[in-house]
Amino acid sequence: MCAIMHYRQAMSKRKKVGNRGLGSVTLCISTTLVLMLVGMVVLAVLTARNLSAYVRENLVVTVMLDDSVSNERGSQMAMQLYHEPYVAHSSYVSPEQARDEQTEALGVDPSEFVGYNPFSPSMELRMRADYANNDSLEWIGSRLRAMPEVTDVIYERDLTERVNSNLQRISLVLLVLAALLAMVSFSLINNTVRLNIYSRRFLIHTMKLVGASWGFIRAPFVKGALWLGFLAALLASLLLAAGVYLLWTYEPSITLVIRWQEAALTVGAIFIVGLVITSACAYASVNRFLRMKAGELYRI
Repeated sequence: MCAIMHYRQAMSKRKKVGNRGLGSVTLCISTTLVLMLVGMVVLAVLTARNLSAYVRENLVVTVMLDDSVSNERGSQMAMQLYHEPYVAHSSYVSPEQARDEQTEALGVDPSEFVGYNPFSPSMELRMRADYANNDSLEWIGSRLRAMPEVTDVIYERDLTERVNSNLQRISLVLLVLAALLAMVSFSLINNTVRLNIYSRRFLIHTMKLVGASWGFIRAPFVKGALWLGFLAALLASLLLAAGVYLLWTYEPSITLVIRWQEAALTVGAIFIVGLVITSACAYASVNRFLRMKAGELYRI
């Protein structure tokens, strides 16, 4: 009879340990998923400015030159404009290069129909992001038109306005999404940590009855939550890094938007959120059960 009782006690302890381990694994997985979402939004917010700059700096301003401008003079002008504070990139397009590009695009040589090369020399400018708006482009266009060799300055006013408007909307949506996700992530992690500690509420009460201080009781729970938050943040960072790597293999130019500074800040944010929220939730949950009397523990 005594052997049976010992066997039942041993099996009961095994079940408790198994349930606790399963609960910790579930908590780690759910926390990892939440932190991944947090990392994705943080990365999106941090790279929004880089994406905005990348899109704006790819808006082309075409500067048409007089037919009398030689290739040497055109290249010299493009180099001079490159040193202007509002130009990110400049290139000279000779009449021959423009003809070859059109021939490749159309499949026929336009000069065969008119008997001569109909294209004029030109320059293609890409402005810096801060100057890629209609007001700045209008001022820049007036400066360029004042040059004697320049015949016209062409850029898409409507496209520039639409790009800037859409980028502002995207930035606003990302900020709102980040704020909402911060509240949701705190709520999810808090509920998950509370459920994990709920299964050990009677152990907390027993330790309180034998005279253990609140700090002594809280310490292992907060320490365990910190380790759990660290592990979840590590897993979330690795999964997010794997996602970025797969994206890089598909589109290598993604490094122009996601740089190492944004990646480091994102990983730092994931670890801070993981450690702070899990430890804070564990601290608050243990305090809640410490304030309860024995009868209240059965009614929750």
